[in-house]
Amino acid sequence: MASADSISVRVFSLNCWGIRYLSKHCPERYAMIGEMLLKEEHDIVLLQEVWSEKDYLNLKKKLACCHPHSHYFKSGVIGSGLAIFSKHRIHDTFVYRYSLNGYPYMPHHGDWFGGKAVGMAVLRLNDLTAHVYVTHLHAEYCREKDVYLPHRVVQAWELQQFIRHTSAGADVVIVGGDLNMHPEDLGNKLLRSYTGLRDSFSETPKFEGCESGLTLIADNPFINVKELGPFEKGIRIDYILYKGSSIADIHCDSLSTTRGSVPNHPYPYSDHEALTAELRLESRAPVAELINIVNEARTEVKVGLHCAERMRYTAARTGAMGLALLFLELAIAAVPCLALGAEQPFPRTSFYLLAALCFAILLTTFLLYIFYTTELKSLQGAEDQMRLAVGSLQEKL
Repeated sequence: MASADSISVRVFSLNCWGIRYLSKHCPERYAMIGEMLLKEEHDIVLLQEVWSEKDYLNLKKKLACCHPHSHYFKSGVIGSGLAIFSKHRIHDTFVYRYSLNGYPYMPHHGDWFGGKAVGMAVLRLNDLTAHVYVTHLHAEYCREKDVYLPHRVVQAWELQQFIRHTSAGADVVIVGGDLNMHPEDLGNKLLRSYTGLRDSFSETPKFEGCESGLTLIADNPFINVKELGPFEKGIRIDYILYKGSSIADIHCDSLSTTRGSVPNHPYPYSDHEALTAELRLESRAPVAELINIVNEARTEVKVGLHCAERMRYTAARTGAMGLALLFLELAIAAVPCLALGAEQPFPRTSFYLLAALCFAILLTTFLLYIFYTTELKSLQGAEDQMRLAVGSLQEKL
């Protein structure tokens, strides 16, 4: 049960296998997917292989009441196949197409024509900013002789770079999609190690679904068991990943997968199993409290500012007095030269000691002036940053 200070977010991810005229029972399965999403009312729905924009628009119309916000990420010749539906308003989107994605002379695989990509959407979940990513990496057609492995590793590298460089302002990060990689594959480890993303299957205390979290299972009637190779029961290649930030913690309370054919239907939603993760988001400190803390820090910094300004002024004034004293001494020393025959008004030793004292005062005050100027600039810079931070936090309120 979520506490009063936490947010519960249900995230759904499915590779729809929606190739018009080629995927089996495509219209019927889309109808089933729409009915299920309408019934379940997830907060965030991440779909892959929605290759026809017409199918996306049909889903958008059907889900308008429960998911009023959606976006279709366009890329490549026939599109990226990526779509997001959300209960929460989508404030911004961006899509990045992977630089490598198979070969155009391998049309029977089709990945090159699909424009595999990663799509990002920025959502507001109460007072938290969430960056949500949906992606689909190049398929693995033969594990023993995988000619696409370098391409998939490059895609995993570009994916982690894209996530790291676009999630700097995010309180929470959620990634869903078909990675086409086993949990211990190189690309998967690369992605999770660099970004700090956590796997919902590994983290959740409660799991219901296919054994070992498999998402491509032998019991699925759309699967050719021979293509699974040595993995007789299936493989796990679909994921919901997440991470928090200094502002918010995120936990996976439960994870579930579909299991083959849908009850009361002769076939499943897709050749992949769907994932549903129950995520719990907790603010580490309420925004109002954080604003008060930052304002308190600004007050202390301003006290330091006033003190540094006063000390710099004192150093400058003392230096000016030392300089005036030095000029006075030089004027007195010049008297015998201007008035021929006049004697030195005070002993030579005292003259040199006083000159040394003037130079010491000038050097000390000069160094102090530089020190307090440096301190002043550092304090001003910190205060400016804190002021901007408070403004940003106030916008969140």
